[in-house]
Amino acid sequence: EALFLSWGQPKFRAKQLYTAIFDRGVQEFQEITALPVAVREKLSDLARIGSLRVAKEQISRDGTVKRAYSLHDDKLIESVLMPYDDGRYTACISSQAGCAQGCIFCATGQMGFGRQLSSDEIFEQAFRFSSELKSKGERLSNVVFMGMGEPFANFENVVEAFNRIHSELGIGWRHITVSTVGIVPNIYKFADMQTQVTLAVSLHAANDDARGSLMPVNRRWGVHELLQACRHYVYKTNRRITFEWASIEGENDTEQDAKELAKLLKNLKCHVNVIPVNPTAGFDGRASVDSAKRFVNNLVEAGIPATLRVRRGIDIDGGCGQLTVKMAEQNHQ
Repeated sequence: EALFLSWGQPKFRAKQLYTAIFDRGVQEFQEITALPVAVREKLSDLARIGSLRVAKEQISRDGTVKRAYSLHDDKLIESVLMPYDDGRYTACISSQAGCAQGCIFCATGQMGFGRQLSSDEIFEQAFRFSSELKSKGERLSNVVFMGMGEPFANFENVVEAFNRIHSELGIGWRHITVSTVGIVPNIYKFADMQTQVTLAVSLHAANDDARGSLMPVNRRWGVHELLQACRHYVYKTNRRITFEWASIEGENDTEQDAKELAKLLKNLKCHVNVIPVNPTAGFDGRASVDSAKRFVNNLVEAGIPATLRVRRGIDIDGGCGQLTVKMAEQNHQ
């Protein structure tokens, strides 16, 4: 209000500006037609709305929207909006530009680490989708930190971002999920916060040899240490923990793999999400939906709650990091 008053404008211009940005999701001051042209030009000279700029957007046949955003230093990150038949919308957002974890089946892991995202850059990804949906009379239902980067390697900024997602966007705590490859000290830290935000752990194998070959983090914190931390989380929060399992045909989706996983998770309050692995240029493993279904059935028969998740945006670069990798290759050429 003080700014507009200093320009000789009525203070209700501040409400018009707020409504345009937070309720209608406008990206440029020039789009705010409720403001006089001269005021829009002054605002454009003074500031910009947000820090993310859409570098590329893809829309899948299933309605999934995949965006690559360019940051102020030209680093690229990705965000995905996934619609569901029951009317829900889930935003999948990034916490880092690139990733240092090096999981061999992940396109982001194959590209290496760029930098940490600020809490503002993380929050803005969810805010963009929320505002755009609100302008169409719809709402963002869930936010998952399963985009580029390892959230628990950027712990403080991720915590600040999900607090804002809850307080400013109205997303319930239990509708926010933070995923980790298994940064054990920060699982304990997260558990001791006793937040109601859901924890998801990328597991993908039930023994150290197999997991270590897929995920370098396992060489630092093995499966036994990881499961101890997960049990501590359940004890402290009384929340069910989610385990993510990227199903790779012939590598981790056999009946024996299911038996080994069921033994590992016995008496732990948990749920396993089985997702057929997304194909990437740097990984030869492939998914078999039929094998994944059998794997889920084997887990359920062994008493472990499990669900086969549908891959979203499979006809576009829907997997984590795939669009950014493709853009980087095109720019290099």
